[in-house]
Amino acid sequence: MPKSKRNRPVTLSKTKKKGREHKEAIVNAIRESAEKYNSVYAFSFENMRNLKFKEFREQLKSTSRSAADEIIPCIHKVSKLLRGNSGLCFTDLPKEEIERLFNEYEEYDFARTGSMASEKVELKEGSLEHFTHEMEPFLRKQGMPVRLNKGVVELVSDFVVCEEGKPLSPESARTLRLLGIKMATFRLHLICRWSPEEFELYIERPDDDSGGDSA
Repeated sequence: MPKSKRNRPVTLSKTKKKGREHKEAIVNAIRESAEKYNSVYAFSFENMRNLKFKEFREQLKSTSRSAADEIIPCIHKVSKLLRGNSGLCFTDLPKEEIERLFNEYEEYDFARTGSMASEKVELKEGSLEHFTHEMEPFLRKQGMPVRLNKGVVELVSDFVVCEEGKPLSPESARTLRLLGIKMATFRLHLICRWSPEEFELYIERPDDDSGGDSA
């Protein structure tokens, strides 16, 4: 059975046309969704991963429509809470189900350059048997004091890959990936819920009452 267009999720940030036509397409799609669905939820996100977000949208596919990274002018109470890493989810799902899906969703991934290290990672002097001898030149380029000893990669001294609370360098991020250490957590946080009958705020945003620049 073909799927209804009404229930097909759409990521508006992927609209090809830019400028005025792009903005008009976004506004029209949001107005259309606001008329079709019972509720709209604003949400923020940490450590966005496109593939993981696509997987999350699949869970809402039959009853929802989502838009990420777009600021909307059409619903005043919602639009003023959207800034930075935020998006919208239009849905017919019950409130309790949406809250459960958002609160439970959490995916771990490798941290990217510039992300804050969640812990200190230090490698002790000695053999690194999980690295093959072909990787020795690459490890040296990451700043690791290594050498080959009878075909085994060996650290000649202790090496700190990253320090807790400090931003990751490109070399640190690559080394953590090689070690299989995931420090980034992709999370979604509900900000508010709007329906024709009511408006509910889940979290206060730091500058809700400020007179910031208008878009």
